[in-house]
Amino acid sequence: MANTTAICTSAKVKALNAIALNADTLKAALYLASASVGAATTAYSATGEVTGTNYTAGGITVTHATAATSTGTTAFWTPTASYAWTTVTLSTSFDAVLTYNSTDTNSAICVNNFGATTVTAANFTLTMPTNDATTGLLRLA
Repeated sequence: MANTTAICTSAKVKALNAIALNADTLKAALYLASASVGAATTAYSATGEVTGTNYTAGGITVTHATAATSTGTTAFWTPTASYAWTTVTLSTSFDAVLTYNSTDTNSAICVNNFGATTVTAANFTLTMPTNDATTGLLRLA
């Protein structure tokens, strides 16, 4: 076997654990389809966040009892519960969720897009994927 240039898998796991620490409070906020959240987002901001009945600015608290782990050379992490908003009315089209660390100055962790959505007096749930190297919410390959 030849030497190869790579980020060591153990460092990937440590990096994911550093941004998704189990002792920290993580939150998830929904964003309008017209917003501009993405890779350049550094922290939670109310700019472009949805508003509506039974939706609280800043989003919901994320359940995350599982530390990052790895399979092969991919490190991954997924929250342990789906993101759920109860009986909300969000009548303006939204299509993204920002997961952020509210304990660490609201630092952004990841932005995930889904299809443009509106909700009227209903529950809205983003089901978390299987926590593995192929489908985990956050993956470093």
